[in-house]
Amino acid sequence: MTATTDIDLAALLCSRLCHDMLSPVGAINNGLELYKTEKDSEMRARCMELLEQSARVSADKLMFFRLAFGAAGGFGEMVASEEPRNLLKSLVDANERLELEWAVAEPKLSKPAVKVLLNLAAIGLDALVRGGTLAVGAETSNGKTEIAVRAAGTKVAFDQTIGDALEGRLDPAELSGRTAPAHMIHLLVEKEGGTLQSAFTPDALVLGATLPAPELIG
Repeated sequence: MTATTDIDLAALLCSRLCHDMLSPVGAINNGLELYKTEKDSEMRARCMELLEQSARVSADKLMFFRLAFGAAGGFGEMVASEEPRNLLKSLVDANERLELEWAVAEPKLSKPAVKVLLNLAAIGLDALVRGGTLAVGAETSNGKTEIAVRAAGTKVAFDQTIGDALEGRLDPAELSGRTAPAHMIHLLVEKEGGTLQSAFTPDALVLGATLPAPELIG
């Protein structure tokens, strides 16, 4: 396999972030243009509602990517579980066809575990092209933190190259903005001495990870 550099991976992650931010930011720009030219007070009020909605979605996505991709400055080595829950809930609530089921037993998770959980959940959300339920669970026992994500709906779509990237089977030279987050998680889990799994049927995508418990890391 051809090795990818940190710069290559960072560039691809930035590409993914820009791709996901383009729609809500573009909506803000279009809304501002419409607001400037619209004279009807009722339509101007409607434009303002759409602007507020797009601004909220943009902020939610940026906060999500900050913790899922970035160094997440401001957090310690352990992150309160409500942080990833709130981030995922904000993304799910923006789409009426989606539902979140949260079953994380631990009050806090290690920063690597949170990063893995959010990225696996993002892959699950991408798979729910026609809506459905995203179930997220995590618990720590016997020195290990186990994470499970299940995306279930009427039609679940999953690009197998993402599964290959998760499990380290994709040549890094073939990475794209779509598969880069999965490759990043593979590298992170490998570094921590954990494992990743994925299973796919037309009705459900199941993703899992096992990481050493916080007291065993390092």
